[in-house]
Amino acid sequence: MRTQSRRRPPRATLALAAAGTLLAPLLSGCWVGAGGAGSGGDSINVLMVNNPQMTELQKLTAAHFTKETGIKVNFTVLPENDVRDKISQDFANQAGQYDVATLSNYEIPIYARNGWLHAMDSYVARDRGFDQQDVLAPMRQSLTADDGKLYGEPFYGESSFLMYRKDVFAAKGLTMPAHPTWQQIAALAAKADGARPGMKGICLRGLPGWGELMAPLTTVVNTFGGTWFDKDWKAHLDSPEFTGATKFYVDLVRQHGESGAAQSGFAECLNNMTQGKVAMWYDATSAAGSLEAKGSPVKGKVGYAPAPVEKTRSSGWLYTWAWGIQQASRNPDKAWKFVSWASGKEYEQLVGRTYGWSNVPAGKRASTYENPAYRAEAAAFQEMTKNAIESARPNDPGVQPRPAPGIQFVDIPEFTDLGTKVSQEISAAVAGRQSVESALKKSQQLAEKIAKEYEGR
Repeated sequence: MRTQSRRRPPRATLALAAAGTLLAPLLSGCWVGAGGAGSGGDSINVLMVNNPQMTELQKLTAAHFTKETGIKVNFTVLPENDVRDKISQDFANQAGQYDVATLSNYEIPIYARNGWLHAMDSYVARDRGFDQQDVLAPMRQSLTADDGKLYGEPFYGESSFLMYRKDVFAAKGLTMPAHPTWQQIAALAAKADGARPGMKGICLRGLPGWGELMAPLTTVVNTFGGTWFDKDWKAHLDSPEFTGATKFYVDLVRQHGESGAAQSGFAECLNNMTQGKVAMWYDATSAAGSLEAKGSPVKGKVGYAPAPVEKTRSSGWLYTWAWGIQQASRNPDKAWKFVSWASGKEYEQLVGRTYGWSNVPAGKRASTYENPAYRAEAAAFQEMTKNAIESARPNDPGVQPRPAPGIQFVDIPEFTDLGTKVSQEISAAVAGRQSVESALKKSQQLAEKIAKEYEGR
């Protein structure tokens, strides 16, 4: 495996970017829990995103974790954009209001470099029951910072893969390769286009956003041989490889993709796939649970294949919502007990018994995929999901060394703003309002401004 060149971004740049780019004004929203008081005594404060699996955790905590440990957990639960803002404010200022927060593998290395997080290595070493080696290796790696220390534990994880209608392929006499290339997928999309009235060949995100359009597109760029920055922080968005990958993606979705592609993100593609409007979809492995859910019109009709490749052996992305402990926490020991419980094997068993195995926060532990109950519930996609996560290479996603980790993002604070601005240009190309070359010329200029802050460091 290629050794990544990991040049540490300048600390001042990280601090300024975190204070500026990451600290957006809070949006108004409903929240529950901590009430503004710092934790203390036998209580901790946890700030987390309001997705369904987190709200289930909130419901189970008092009757199980608190009952067993005597530690009361005060939850603050917010929508994703709001929770990121609030976390960055509290952690950047080291206010200590929140002991634990939900962070992704994008934020954790950045926060760790700035000294905002409590390393977890000593806790893991003492907590034999937690079984750190059971956590999938790419997850462990993505939550380990430049100093080699662990700063997060995953609550659940995902990669990306290709989903396709088995019945449509059978009716058209089409065969999905065991390990498809993007060229093969383009050919299949052309043949599946119009297979049924109103059905398009494939759904690909075109909605602007660093976490929308740029997530799948960057994995295509990686496997086509492109990169946002080389190991010396020189921007490469107008390179032949980046341009070729982007043209391929834009042409594919324009010729054989969903209608309104420039406004289609994860939710829209999920809806298109569920309603039978597309024959294929490349996106997050977490989508499979919805496609195979009870009552889904396509349950049992969907096949799953690895993320398509060109020049790399794999190309699936890697993402996790994980727990981070604030360095300024007054109760780090109690905070770890909560993290250990929420990310542990026993919690998954509890969710399986209480809410059903399809609700288990999977994608993080090898033992989950050895559990007969889970394997039966998620038989259609569980093995493919596990393989996708295990083959993800966050430190080595392309054909050349990278200056920062990340598969579908570049792990620097400025990427949220840069990625969103670049996605707006490329979405305009998807909509036919400008050429790919024009979009990437503007994008290169944006990336060069960022590169100047890092070159030669």
